[in-house]
Amino acid sequence: MHAADRLEDESGRLTALRRYHVLDTAEEPPFETIVDLVEQVLAVPICAVTLIDNQRQWFKARRGIGVGETPRNFSFCAHAIRDYGPMLVPDATQDPRFAQNPLVTGEPRIRSYAGVPLTTPDGYNVGSLCAIDVRPRQFANNEVAILSNFARLIVDELELREIASVDPLTGVMSRRTWMEVANKEVARTRRHGGTLSLVALDIDRFKRINDTHGHPAGDRVLRAVASAIGDMLRVSDSLGRLGGEEFAILLPETPTLAARNLAERCRVAVEGVRTPVEEGTIAATSSFGIATFRPGIDTLDSWLQRADRALYQAKNEGRNRCVLAEVPADPAAATER
Repeated sequence: MHAADRLEDESGRLTALRRYHVLDTAEEPPFETIVDLVEQVLAVPICAVTLIDNQRQWFKARRGIGVGETPRNFSFCAHAIRDYGPMLVPDATQDPRFAQNPLVTGEPRIRSYAGVPLTTPDGYNVGSLCAIDVRPRQFANNEVAILSNFARLIVDELELREIASVDPLTGVMSRRTWMEVANKEVARTRRHGGTLSLVALDIDRFKRINDTHGHPAGDRVLRAVASAIGDMLRVSDSLGRLGGEEFAILLPETPTLAARNLAERCRVAVEGVRTPVEEGTIAATSSFGIATFRPGIDTLDSWLQRADRALYQAKNEGRNRCVLAEVPADPAAATER
C-alpha cells in the first residue's frame, strides 16, 4: 500500500493505534517528560501527546488542558494526521478550518498551533504531538524540528511498549498485557454496561507432545495453535498467552451464545492444525471454557476462575470440546472466589 493510501485507510489506522494498547492508560514518565520539555523549550502554555480514536481525541500526556479527551470533531490534531508533515496554524481565527472551532471561540482560546503526526513504522498516523499558544505565533523552523524529534521519540516508546507486550514465542499478547486489557474492559463494562465474554483454553495433552517430539516441536505447535485461533478473531478481540499451553480470549460486546459459537469455530480450527515434524505431523486439539461477565463477579481473577472451571469440565468430559460456565442461581448476589 502506498503512503497516500494509508492516509485514507481509517480502518488500518485504528488497528495500528489499538495495537499499542495505550488508550485509557495511566500517566507514564516517558510521555510526561516529553510534554514537560515541549512546554519549556517551546515556551507554550498548552501541549499534548494526542491519540485520535474513532470518535475522540485522547491525551496520553498533557499540559494546560483540564480534560482527558475531547470529541474528535473539535480536534486540531485530527487535521494534523491527514498528512505526514507538520501542520502549522499561525492564527486560528484567520484559518477557515478553525475560526469557528469552540476551542478557538471559547476556552482555551487557541490562537496558534504546531502539530507533528505520530507515524508508525508501517506508515499510519495514530495521533500527534502538539504545541499550542493562546496568541498568534509563527513557529520557527528549529522549533518545528524539535517537535518532530520528540514525536519520533514518542513512537519509539510506543514500539518498545508493544514489543514488551507481546509473547515472544507465539506473537500474541503477553499475560501482563492481556490482564491489563481485560481489567480495562471489565471497568468499562461496569461503568457503561454491555456484554463481555471470556474464553479460556489450553492444548490437550501438551506434555505428551513435548515428551514425544521434543520442546522445539511443542513450540511450533503453540505457534500454530495461536495463529489458527488468531485467524478467527475480530480486531476488537484480545488473545493472550497466560502461560505454558494456556491461552485466553477476551470478547467485548459478545453475549454468551456468540462467545460459545466463536469458541467452537476456534476448536475446529485447532483440530485442523497439522504441525510438521521429522516423523510426519502432529495433530493437536484444545479444550475451551466460556464465561460471560455478570454482576457479582468482583475481580478479573474470579472471572477467570469461572472460565477455568468450565475448561476443566471440558477436559473431564473427554477434551476437544467447549463448555459454558455455570450461571449462578442468583447472579446479582453471587461472588466467585
